[in-house]
Amino acid sequence: MTFTVAIDGPAAAGKGTISKAVAARFGFAHLDTGLLYRAVAAKVLAGGDPVDVAHTLDPCDLEDDQLRTAAVAQAASKVAVIADVRSALVDFQRKFAARADGAVLDGRDIGTVICPDAAVKIYVTASAECRAERRYKELLSKGADVTLASVLADVKARDARDSGRAEAPMKPAADAVMLDTSDMTIEDAIARAVEVIERAR
Repeated sequence: MTFTVAIDGPAAAGKGTISKAVAARFGFAHLDTGLLYRAVAAKVLAGGDPVDVAHTLDPCDLEDDQLRTAAVAQAASKVAVIADVRSALVDFQRKFAARADGAVLDGRDIGTVICPDAAVKIYVTASAECRAERRYKELLSKGADVTLASVLADVKARDARDSGRAEAPMKPAADAVMLDTSDMTIEDAIARAVEVIERAR
């Protein structure tokens, strides 16, 4: 019996940190599905065709350290609006979700498109300003030369693209538990997610 946890939400809301924590807590496998699109984007920036790249993506492509750069993040949001790219990556995600030992997938459309029958669906969000502040601090810690204003503009641009695309737009599933982390510590957010999952098991 598979047990799938779908965690969705916009950039820098905390869904990745929460997903890794709950996967470790319950012994489930974890997939950051955004890395699939980042891996495609990185290869596109290097001259590849997005659809061809998506069809030939290898799990080892997800281990590239360059996938976390701002340029790749912006490119990922752009390739994610291509219907044929999304279609090529759906099978990869659904096979992962079907693991017998349980799986946690985080992304933008897990609860609505990839795993609509997931046992647990959580939509993690926070205000754009709060998310920009978090991302700004993260980028500064990595030595990036950015301003808070530019990071906020990037966050809002990505939100607009992700929620406005025709194919699988970012939105909460109708039965998702909403988790707003704007005024929560990461420990409190993880505890809330664990509570939701324990209730469903």
